[in-house]
Amino acid sequence: MRRHEFKPGRLVAGLFLTLTAVIYAGDAGGLWETPWFAVIPLVTAGLCLAALTGSAAHGIRRRIRSRAARAAGAASTRDSAGTPG
Repeated sequence: MRRHEFKPGRLVAGLFLTLTAVIYAGDAGGLWETPWFAVIPLVTAGLCLAALTGSAAHGIRRRIRSRAARAAGAASTRDSAGTPG
């Protein structure tokens, strides 16, 4: 059993922010030189992609749940229609 629901938008945001941290760590360690403004497009793009991913996942999850609810409703309607009342 799953402990929590998978949230792909948070995964994408985490990956981009981790990449930003690695870039700053490399700069702090002296491995390369990173201008201060280089991470702004990286963080912005990561957050936008995370929002798109989260919205798509929410839409897919909602559609699957509504299909399951309709199937369960149709099954219960068929079951109750066959029994005398």
